[in-house]
Amino acid sequence: MGPPRAFVPLLLLLLGTSGFFQSDAVEVDLKDGANATCLYANWMMKFLITYETNSSDYKNTTLNLPSNVTHDGSVCGSDTQAALLAVQFGEGHSWSVNFTKTNETYQADFVTFTYNTNDTTVFPDAKRKGPVTIVVKDTMQPVQLNNVFVCHNTDFLDAESVTQIFWNVTVQAFVQNGTIGKKESRCHADTPTAAPTVPPTVANVTTASTTTASPAPTTAPKPVENPETGNYSLKSGNKTCLLANVGLQLNVSQDKPLLININPKTTRADGACGNTTATLKLNDGNSTLIGFTFVVKNVSKTAQKFYLKEVNVTLLNRLNGSVISNADNSNFSKWDAFLGTSYMCQKEQTLEISDNIQIHTFNLWIQPFLVVENKFSTAQECSLDDDDILIPIVVGAALAGLIAIIVLAYVIGRRKSYAGYQTL
Repeated sequence: MGPPRAFVPLLLLLLGTSGFFQSDAVEVDLKDGANATCLYANWMMKFLITYETNSSDYKNTTLNLPSNVTHDGSVCGSDTQAALLAVQFGEGHSWSVNFTKTNETYQADFVTFTYNTNDTTVFPDAKRKGPVTIVVKDTMQPVQLNNVFVCHNTDFLDAESVTQIFWNVTVQAFVQNGTIGKKESRCHADTPTAAPTVPPTVANVTTASTTTASPAPTTAPKPVENPETGNYSLKSGNKTCLLANVGLQLNVSQDKPLLININPKTTRADGACGNTTATLKLNDGNSTLIGFTFVVKNVSKTAQKFYLKEVNVTLLNRLNGSVISNADNSNFSKWDAFLGTSYMCQKEQTLEISDNIQIHTFNLWIQPFLVVENKFSTAQECSLDDDDILIPIVVGAALAGLIAIIVLAYVIGRRKSYAGYQTL
């Protein structure tokens, strides 16, 4: 309902469906006592929710807004009373936003969303049962009275493991004389004068020649510079529960190869920490969304390890919110280390998400469980970082081999000389 922000689309990457934005439009035309329109809204929205299961794991789910909604409790508003747009849908879910006004303007104030985890279709195996309510401040800019607010671009509100997504929004509160305004007030994202976002770092890309019989390369050329390392963390209450330092680079090869460096300056981290599952979700302001899921496994009766199990990626069109590309791979078994330690790999690694999407990681240092005093625990390093140890081993082995050859040559020479003396 307000201007798009760089930090909010956190869970989109967890959907893994190309039809993510296929949601029904909702229209509410609220009438006053004289049967004149007093509040009008037409918009599309959906909800991305992380919830805890009975096994203390965390799952991600999508709650779509159906076409058959009710708007009981909506209020026209007046000079002394806020207007209220309220809708109810599905198995006990509801959403509302209130509008306040001054002598010249109106604007959205607070958004209230209630989802019901008793809806087992949306929330299978939910640990917490019943309605859960989220209240978040809207960021809609003031709109002139008699103007209609329009925002075709995608906008997000994020709070308490819930991301609310809005697009194709048309709304006017405190409608005068029952007539919808003809003058539009556009959101920042819809106006060409909006402040430019930081563009992704993209490599110069070449395609395979059409005159050769060899297949086109599956990876694009590397940018001149590696991605900047970002420092991310999650909290559970007041305590840090996850730490991650990593430089990320996407390799997308659909219509043409494309490399994108994730900019940590425009990236926000979110997610959830659990006893056996942790999820780190990163949202670049350029609408690049990446999620990492870590789980714990038993390696003996007394020892446990964590490892990377799943990675999700979604690329969105910044202009209209459509999905450009998305992928999910839940079959990883990487970055493993004993519980209570961290995992480190400074060299480049590649994660194959799909045939068309790869993630290259640099300067990785991750600890998704049992963080103490906001610091990384002792790191278990990957084999790629063992160069400092490997080089002296190789050199030592080469020297040992050389010495063995010299000794062997000396022994053979002595034997020949000894045989010659016997003949004399």
